[in-house]
Amino acid sequence: MNLKILIFLFALVALSCEKPNPELQKENLAGYWEIKTVTLKNGDSKDYSVNMVIDYIEVKGDSGFRTKVSPKIDGSFTTNGTAESFKLKVENDSLRMYYKTTFDTWKETVISAKDSTLVIKNEDDKIYTYRKFKQFEFTK
Repeated sequence: MNLKILIFLFALVALSCEKPNPELQKENLAGYWEIKTVTLKNGDSKDYSVNMVIDYIEVKGDSGFRTKVSPKIDGSFTTNGTAESFKLKVENDSLRMYYKTTFDTWKETVISAKDSTLVIKNEDDKIYTYRKFKQFEFTK
């Protein structure tokens, strides 16, 4: 095999195995996210094509909150007024979200946080894949 091709293939494999940078993930965590797919531990998955409720995540430094909001046609949102606060920690090269409410504590692991997609794994090994919410567009 040609040496250049071998070097190219090696570089491609090395780059594809690169772990996400947790600090960069923090920068992409905030925003309005609608659920796209939930994948269970056994591999079964459920797709969501329409969402009446979406997640709003706000991050400031190493903490933030998450709340459920419902989009309205005029571009605004309604909320139930309940928010879950979290702390961000980098552990084992992964970004973790630690939640604490008066009723429970739990953590989630950010698998991927990019500009348009967010993937989070919870303690039950469910993987939630989100897409960035886009405002309603109407054509005349």
